[in-house]
Amino acid sequence: MQHNVIALLKELRAYALVKGIQAAIFYHEEESYLMRFANSAISLNTNEHLVRLQISVYAGNKRADYLIIADPAQIEPMKRAIDTAAEMASLAEPLSYTPTVPVYDEDVIDMRAFDPFLAGTTNAERLEFFNTLARGLETEELKLSGVFSNGITTTAQISTESEHTQFFACTDASITAVLSHQTLKWEVNALQSAQAKTDLDPVALRSELVFLVKQYSEQPAIQLPLGKYTVVFGAAAVGDILDMFNWYGPNGGMMKRGYSFLSEESLGKQVFSARFTLTDDPRCLPTYPVSRDLMGKRRERFPLFEGGVLRAFLWEQDDADEFGAEATGHSLYHNNLVLSGGEKTVGSLEALAALPREEDILYIPYLHYMNVVNPTAGIFTGSSRFGALLLRKDGTIAVPYNVRVTQTFEDLFGERLEWLSREQSAHNVSHSYGLRNPRAVLVPRFTCVKGVEISHSNSSY
Repeated sequence: MQHNVIALLKELRAYALVKGIQAAIFYHEEESYLMRFANSAISLNTNEHLVRLQISVYAGNKRADYLIIADPAQIEPMKRAIDTAAEMASLAEPLSYTPTVPVYDEDVIDMRAFDPFLAGTTNAERLEFFNTLARGLETEELKLSGVFSNGITTTAQISTESEHTQFFACTDASITAVLSHQTLKWEVNALQSAQAKTDLDPVALRSELVFLVKQYSEQPAIQLPLGKYTVVFGAAAVGDILDMFNWYGPNGGMMKRGYSFLSEESLGKQVFSARFTLTDDPRCLPTYPVSRDLMGKRRERFPLFEGGVLRAFLWEQDDADEFGAEATGHSLYHNNLVLSGGEKTVGSLEALAALPREEDILYIPYLHYMNVVNPTAGIFTGSSRFGALLLRKDGTIAVPYNVRVTQTFEDLFGERLEWLSREQSAHNVSHSYGLRNPRAVLVPRFTCVKGVEISHSNSSY
């Protein structure tokens, strides 16, 4: 599959060289498939195949980027795009720094994250997946909705600085299943991320949905009093928090621009709990990694926090150029964050509910309407949704109405961090719109934090 793409890039490079244009060419191809369910029926089944070409032209401290939707069989429009980018660069305002032009020093073909079996998933298999996870759960009152999204993403790069190319391909799938009560208006969900077909497990999703539906159908619904709670966050909640933290935490460019609660003085200091170890790990296939970044820099395991100590900031090339830092191999479509597991063995929601408790535990699997309140203070907010439970000290379970959590990253991952489960889970954080960019964060299945402030508590679903 790589031969045609590489041949195309080399032809475009040759054209830029003949025209005397200094350029980098970034190829992005996606084959995307989406099956959406609503009211226990398929509401949408669609797919698209798109090729995008980004041309970046450099002229000293000037640069221009030009993006087109391309037909690989039509070379002339792509050549015209190079000319257009060159004209834009000549008219661009000078930058305060000279941007680095990518130099690829060897040919790279990396298909570690590509699984032909997941790539070949059929409509019948998508439907059967949902039929399996929902079997016996749907009623006149309880309706199924959700999404099965999967696809193939191919990226490749070349520049006028060398004849070498980089080529990467990966497969991904993201499944969200929701069961909604039509009268009572409660919702429970189950999520799954996949890089290979063997990652797909509808039986595991069904098991979680069965447990949640039983609790929501049989246990009392309550409004929680405001105050502080010991909270166990699920993988989806922690994954989304870390996806946000990726920008407002150890990001060098954001730090320099004043959008991080961390500073250069934080390096080497104890910022979080000793239980908190966060790395960017391109060896982790569930996070859809690549072995080189867009500048050609080799990717290695990159410790961000070790035992709560800040070890490094992430620096993409453009930010490094602007602020005089050294790039760290993070000029990427996405990072590969891994939060290390802890010592507690808790592999399922049922296992969590069965643990002996000395206090009430609020379980929040998912945070909705998340946003950053104050980036320089590291404050974020979000609301519980889709399956929260109150695991009472006496062994009983209640169903809390949605609550709002407004905390700092230090509140969650600092001294209040009580434990993390040994078991980990990949949480998919991909967006549904724009170019396909499969992203996932590997996190503990459960994370327990003491003293979490509940700032708002709903009086109904």
